[in-house]
Amino acid sequence: MTASILSLHSYPVKSCAGIDHAQASISQSGLLLDRQWVIVDGKGLFMTQRQYARMALIQPGFQAGDLTLHAPGMPVITVPWLIETSEPAQVPVRIWRSDTLGFDEGDEVAAWLSAFLGVTCRLLRVHPEAERIASPQHVQDWRLKHYDTAADFPVKHRFGFADGFPFLVANQGSLDELNRRLHAKGQQAVPMNRFRPNIVVQGLDPYEEDYLSGMRLGGGMHFAFVKRCARCPIPNIDQATALSASEPGLTLAEHRLFPEGVLFGVNAVVAGAGLGATLRVGERIEPEFDV
Repeated sequence: MTASILSLHSYPVKSCAGIDHAQASISQSGLLLDRQWVIVDGKGLFMTQRQYARMALIQPGFQAGDLTLHAPGMPVITVPWLIETSEPAQVPVRIWRSDTLGFDEGDEVAAWLSAFLGVTCRLLRVHPEAERIASPQHVQDWRLKHYDTAADFPVKHRFGFADGFPFLVANQGSLDELNRRLHAKGQQAVPMNRFRPNIVVQGLDPYEEDYLSGMRLGGGMHFAFVKRCARCPIPNIDQATALSASEPGLTLAEHRLFPEGVLFGVNAVVAGAGLGATLRVGERIEPEFDV
């Protein structure tokens, strides 16, 4: 099978439900509007499904350019795109060890989120002056290792509220292997949304991504696979019900435990994603193998 893009997904609000795309505009920052909002608690700490599994049930959408949020038992709420001032007040926010800036989307959506999640919280959007850069060390290490193909590959990759990088790429063949192992143990298969990827590729062998330095697409786009992704407990949360179990984490750990952690998927950055760059489901990819 020719390697190609199987599916595309963005997550406008960090750790809430995703949106599936037949095609998606992209930039160095990721898929359009991916992780451009984050929910913070009363102390200003970012919130995820790790502590608040019900976040999986919050479904973002867009209507006439405005963000909408849906959740069971709640009225739909709209967060207007336009802001009252061109220079919104900066709200410091830390995503793991990375400091960045957001701006507050107001009391109405804060009350809505607080009511649904049962904890005082607020919604922040990436501030126009935020300058959060994907790990320069990982990007530079990749550039040095692949100097023959990285002459024009940027060192700086600005992005939003994702954990550490603008793209997460997953391999359907790897999920098929995980589900084969789950089935052999009498466990139910899990869908790819447990792993919250942006780009899912098909046509690769199970875990073949371990041996890839990146992939190329038409239009001059070049993805660098700069770090394998260590998984937290979120894949154990059913994204349709917000209920947690011990699988697939236990089975994944049985065959994917490395010094870096339990690994599934690869973190990536991109070069050549200029104005108007678009990814499409079905688009052929050219895998690049590490040498």
